[in-house]
Amino acid sequence: MTSATTPASGRAAAPAMRLLCLPYSGASAMIYARWKRLVPSWLEVVPVELPGRGRRMDEPPRTDLTALAVELADELAPETRGPFALFGHSLGGLLAFELAHALRGRGLGEPRMLFASAAAAPSRREDGRWAEPLDDDGLIAEMRRLSGTAEEVFGNRDLLEMALPVLRADFLLCGRYAYRRRPPLDCPIRVFGGMQDDIAADRLRAWSAETRGESTLEMFDGDHFFLRAHERPLLDRLAEWLGRPADRPDAIAATA
Repeated sequence: MTSATTPASGRAAAPAMRLLCLPYSGASAMIYARWKRLVPSWLEVVPVELPGRGRRMDEPPRTDLTALAVELADELAPETRGPFALFGHSLGGLLAFELAHALRGRGLGEPRMLFASAAAAPSRREDGRWAEPLDDDGLIAEMRRLSGTAEEVFGNRDLLEMALPVLRADFLLCGRYAYRRRPPLDCPIRVFGGMQDDIAADRLRAWSAETRGESTLEMFDGDHFFLRAHERPLLDRLAEWLGRPADRPDAIAATA
């Protein structure tokens, strides 16, 4: 079985906290590679690779989000043996939510926190238009609408031919997702949104129904991909919320 995480060379000891990061539609784990150098030393960023991209290019992309979360829970079990948190942007936020439930269902515990970025609450998603596969023109139109793809990609047929099958599958992950009401998570949920994104604030606030703990919403200036322009302040907020467990053993409990 292929590991879902990027390889770590010479890992000497478990970090005080791991942050497992799930990518948005069409992206690979590489979008989080820079984060490893930008966070405090006590926090280890663990980019999660999804099937069909990056190091898992030879695997077929998945189209069932709940089944993918279960698959990832099994693969990521070693990464959850110490304190960990989950971060996901857009599709990654929804996948992080289902992964948290899958981990809990396997007796592997919950994350200390779940960070959902540019992702409507699972009960308030409006992705039904993606329940059937989009043709190439439809996919390209969605890529342009979301403003998440460099313009040069659209002029490079080879790049498009690599990107479109993965993106098509990722849209199906969202479009075919069926929300199931379950006992809320115990971990706090921190939500981030873009002020110019088309996800209404009430759909972001609805994450509060998914936790028994605290739920917060912070808005950044920008569209659906605000995290690119605000990478540094976003990472500062993640580290601030997670605290430094070695120095502040009550940091996590105090927020719940």
